[in-house]
Amino acid sequence: MLIYLLRHGATAYNAEGRYQGRTDVPLSAAGRAALNRADFSPETVYVSPLSRTAETAAILFPGAEAVPVPALAEMDFGAFEGRSFREMEHNAAYRAWVEGGCGGRCPGGEDRETFSARVCGAFAHLVDQCLDHGAERLVIVAHGGVQMAALERFALPRRGYFEWSAPCGGGFVLDGAPWRKRRMLDLAGEVRYAKD
Repeated sequence: MLIYLLRHGATAYNAEGRYQGRTDVPLSAAGRAALNRADFSPETVYVSPLSRTAETAAILFPGAEAVPVPALAEMDFGAFEGRSFREMEHNAAYRAWVEGGCGGRCPGGEDRETFSARVCGAFAHLVDQCLDHGAERLVIVAHGGVQMAALERFALPRRGYFEWSAPCGGGFVLDGAPWRKRRMLDLAGEVRYAKD
């Protein structure tokens, strides 16, 4: 089984360098225009509950059923959401979070350990479910943070959390063959379904 873990298309917040997290920001007109239909047509695509992922899935995979998975929502950045790093460069709480490797709890939001556990549990469940049903592909359209959390935990070769971020409309293809024995996935390639 091949697993496609894709990031949503671009939003206005992406263009402005703003943390969007759990804020339901739609794709921008430019983000929609940049996306290209994918080169295959799955029956089902799993998405986060945020509209930018469902919008992306509808453009990449028209006709596929989009199934929301609440646990695949982006990290909750709490008080940082809607703000750019430039706006917060003198904010003590933000500076402490960044200087701590962005691992601590965002004020009013999540910490990376809790977020990663949520995402990895949902991701592993989907892989198990699709393998049990003999699926040829598992397609997930989610967020940059979801990619980083799941792939840091489950992908080979090993990479650090921040090394697994794909551009908007891009993502990773993983080979599910080693999953049953090792609970790991081999990186099979990268894909990009958006024009620069």
